[in-house]
Amino acid sequence: MAAGRVRERGGLSSFRASWTKLHLRTAWNVRYDDGMPLDALRTVLAEVAQLQAGYPFRTTVEEVPDGDVHVIQMKDVSPDLGVEWSGVIRTRLAGRKQPDWIVDGDILFAGKGARFYAACVAAALPNAVCVPAFFHLRVRREAALDPEFLAWQINQMPCQRQLLQAAEGSSLLSIRRAVLEQLVLALPPIAEQRRIVALAGLAAQERLALQRLIHNREQQLQAIAEDLGADAGSH
Repeated sequence: MAAGRVRERGGLSSFRASWTKLHLRTAWNVRYDDGMPLDALRTVLAEVAQLQAGYPFRTTVEEVPDGDVHVIQMKDVSPDLGVEWSGVIRTRLAGRKQPDWIVDGDILFAGKGARFYAACVAAALPNAVCVPAFFHLRVRREAALDPEFLAWQINQMPCQRQLLQAAEGSSLLSIRRAVLEQLVLALPPIAEQRRIVALAGLAAQERLALQRLIHNREQQLQAIAEDLGADAGSH
């Protein structure tokens, strides 16, 4: 399926009047710029995913090398690479209540800072939690929703515009849980979701390959410049 910007085809005016109702689910027809029709279900995030804040650490996370809990911090996550487990520290939790551990397929949403983004968790380490700067999302069992597609859609401009318009704060923007729960989504059939995820994965690989090519070319040019400088200094 060719990539293209998703456009709405009808039904928006009637939806705007009641989009904040959690029970609302509306059939929504969208199409890609190449003309391929794609039916999608229009809903809000709280309908298809459970949300909770990250673990409520009261102070700075203390690293305990032999601790039994892995703590995911902002530095460990990016929308392109997901969780970089190699940098995740260990600690111990003071509370007696066992947290809802982060597992494969969960989504971490960064709701504070200069950029709001989501990352789907893969290859999760045991007994993992995240700091409060993240919201911990888990797709509901009954929802026909691929977690990787959900993370991808949150990171796209239609959702980003909603988040930026609802963000609070001046120097440090943030998203409240109630706002995130009402994020409007368009969910095509599960097979189409997986095709989009696969296409996004190919785009990421192509972007990485281009970045490496540019880096290699810059190193080559730098080596040429150094050689020329050495030759000039020898005369």
